[in-house]
Amino acid sequence: MDEVLRRPAEQEYAAELEALRQNDQDPRPSNWQLSPRAVLAYVLGRKPLKAKIAGKSTEVAIRRKFFGDDTLVERAIVTLASERALLLVGEPGTGKSWLSEHLAAAICGNSTLVIQGTAGTTEEHIKYSWNIARVIAEGPRAENLIPSPSMVAMQRGALLRFEEITRCVPDVQDALVSLLSDKRIAIPELPGDSGVAARPGFNIIATANSRDQGVNQLSAALKRRFNYVHIPLIADKATEMEVVRERSAQLIAQYNIPKTLDTPIIELLTTVFREIRLGRSEEGVSLKSPSTTLSTAEAIGVALDAALHARYFGNGEVGAGTLARHLIGSLVKEDLADLASLKEYVTLVAKKRADGAKHWREFVQGAQTVLG
Repeated sequence: MDEVLRRPAEQEYAAELEALRQNDQDPRPSNWQLSPRAVLAYVLGRKPLKAKIAGKSTEVAIRRKFFGDDTLVERAIVTLASERALLLVGEPGTGKSWLSEHLAAAICGNSTLVIQGTAGTTEEHIKYSWNIARVIAEGPRAENLIPSPSMVAMQRGALLRFEEITRCVPDVQDALVSLLSDKRIAIPELPGDSGVAARPGFNIIATANSRDQGVNQLSAALKRRFNYVHIPLIADKATEMEVVRERSAQLIAQYNIPKTLDTPIIELLTTVFREIRLGRSEEGVSLKSPSTTLSTAEAIGVALDAALHARYFGNGEVGAGTLARHLIGSLVKEDLADLASLKEYVTLVAKKRADGAKHWREFVQGAQTVLG
């Protein structure tokens, strides 16, 4: 297989999916690869399973993919087994797309049927388009039609992932109403053609950034056809640390970096993000919150940047000072005034912890190099 930057979930976690399939004794909805209970186990993790992989008997560990409220995942799976579509709503970086991808991989074995919502998304992206050159030469014929991911998902009885649905203009969003109501795409250019009807198993997983919901609100008709599942930011510090450790380790391995982040560094990074995000330190000091959402995903990005910097410009060890220098890229995105949040944090919180604490002292020194 050719080397790629990132493989789809169904390829990356193929052994886990196969182990679950071999041990799955529960009933499955039509065209599902796994039962709802097995899908839940794949997303939330469970003890290792014995399975035959590549002709050899082995134990396969089922790793946790989503860290959050387990009941949210259960509701999402139940929704996808019903007639209603699923809309995952949350702040940037809460794992909406990550959860969407893994649900699609476990349920239908294909997470690549995706429409990326943008201001430039058209109705053709949702329904179908034509090979114009062949249409001019031969006229509109079925073989000259270019199916959209929606049409392919309907033909296969698979899941369609619609990313950032609220970034699309309302007219484009409303093209989904007929798909969700009639479960059919009409093709009026082909006389006598009845169009494409969805096979059992077809459904839609959409995501929406809660900060963008006011950009293009869903119509009332479309809202009725979705079940909303709100994905909150991780409330528990220990859980957030585990997410940062797990995902940063995966990314660091992907970039062939020999060393991962030590636990004290991960704890410091998580603490800084949580305190600035919440606007309050663990000691109760009130802090100015920036306009940018300091999500767990942003913390993982800082961890990877710091690891790459240490690999190519340092001695390989990721220190707190390196974290501080790369934090500014996540903190200051929309407004340079957000630098004031970091200055305040360093002055009121970090400096007080620096006495007798090596990592916090290094963090302050690193922050001061970018703050001046």
